[in-house]
Parts: sequence; structure tokens; C-alpha cells
Amino acid sequence: MGESQGSMRILVTGGSGLVGRAIQKVVADGARLPGEDWVFVSSKDADLTDPAQTRALFEKVRPTHVIHLAAMVGGLFRNIKYNLDFWRKNIHINDNVLHSAFEVGARKVVSCLSTCIFPDKTTYPIDETMGLLPAARLHLHRRHSHQRLRATRQLQHRGWSRASRSHTQGSRSALTVWGTGKPRRQFIYSLDLARLFIWVLREYGEVEPIILSVGEEDEVSIQQAAEAVMEAMDFHGEVTFDTTKADGQFKKTASNSKLRAYLPDFRFTPFKQAVQETCAWFTDNYEQARK
Repeated sequence: MGESQGSMRILVTGGSGLVGRAIQKVVADGARLPGEDWVFVSSKDADLTDPAQTRALFEKVRPTHVIHLAAMVGGLFRNIKYNLDFWRKNIHINDNVLHSAFEVGARKVVSCLSTCIFPDKTTYPIDETMGLLPAARLHLHRRHSHQRLRATRQLQHRGWSRASRSHTQGSRSALTVWGTGKPRRQFIYSLDLARLFIWVLREYGEVEPIILSVGEEDEVSIQQAAEAVMEAMDFHGEVTFDTTKADGQFKKTASNSKLRAYLPDFRFTPFKQAVQETCAWFTDNYEQARK
């Protein structure tokens, strides 16, 4: 059952980040419904690791609904180097946001986790019943009114640079791809993910998680992903794979069967089209884009 009709004041934390920008664009392009007031905030508006600042933000906005995207994030090597910082800061952020949402009477909170929460040694495909760490389940179930979901690896807003930046380095004449190129991933276009977040906010009535992902059949290797970027950028230089760099986990194949049961007709943007649109955006906006 979806949300009852009526006014909704929706606070989006992490509003200047990967998914937040995508949601903001989808809303601005016509997804906003009558009675919806969307408020996008970033770390410039409040330090969410600070309980007082978080509470002040929620008191000011008084949201009825929250999409919680704010987090300390980074790739494989940054996580390895600063693992304690990641843990502590994100625990503080999540606790402050959830508690403040409860205190101001928010009716629904949508939070996200990545497939990194699943064990390295598991069976595939991953689904919503598998491998969620007890601490994460306890933390995210601390208020029955809160929603939670997992999102798979995402493409950058109107862009794919987050994924490509963590795996490739290059110039006009040469491109070095870190690792063997063999690991496989499911990539979802950020605008598709944004539309699914909005659906979860309005329509998804369960407390249990739901995986937002393309299908298992859409999994591609890092080599295929690099080749798609090269094609979209019309790159014809030398390409090498630096096998001294870690590959990371070989695969994290996730099932979207539960999502498809709800939305059998949802159309994901084809991978190559998403990469082409991303590279066009990157070229047009390079000077202004966050580096």
C-alpha cells in the first residue's frame, strides 16, 4: 500500500551527492506531485555527525518524509585506509538522522545500503533475505516507521564518472585500467535509481528491504565497462591493465526479483546508452563538474 494522499515535506540528505543530484533532476523535470515540497541539503547546511546540528536542521525543515543519502563514502582503497573513520562517522550520521526524524514526527525514512554489506563468501544471486549483518539490521529497524533499502553500485549523476574514476586513469594517448578487468558488476543509471527512490518513498509499504538493481543478465565486466567509456569518448589510444592493483570482490550479483514483482514494466536505461549520455554530460560540464 502506498502513502496516503496529502501534503508531504520531503528532506533529502546528501542532496549534492551522487544520487541526491539525480533525484533533484528527476523532480525538477516533472516528477513532483501536487502537495510535495522537496528540500535538498548537503554538508554545507549541517554537520550530520553533530547531534545538535542535525536536530536543528530537522526542526527547521520539519519533514514528513526523509530520503537519507548522506554518508562518508569512498572506494576500495579509501575504505581500507580510513576504515575506522568510515565506521564511526557513518554510525553517528545514521543515528542522528534517524533519531531526529523520529523526534520531529517524520512518517517515513528511506535509507540506503550497498551490496558491500553482504559477505564475500556467499551464493548468488544475492537477495533481500541474505547476509545482512545483525548490527545493521538492528540499527535500521530501531524505529518501525523507518524504511530501508539497498542500492547496488550506482552511476554518477548524469554520469558514470564515480565508477570509472575508481578503476581507470588515462590521458589522450594512454589509458591504464586498475586490476585485471575481470570482476563483474551491475551498473544502474543514476536517473533510473532516482525514479526508483521516489517510488519507494511514495509507494513501497514494507519495512523489509528491497534491492534496487538491474537484472542479473545486465552484469558486465570492468573491461567491458572501460571499453564502453572508450567507445563513447571516441578514445583510440593504448589500453593496459595494471594487474598490480587489487581487483576487489570478483562479483556481487544481486537479484531484482522482488523489485520486478512490484514493477514488472519498469524500463532501465540500457548500459551503453547510459554511458554515452554520461560521457556527453562529462564533456559538456567538465569545467564546472566536481573533481
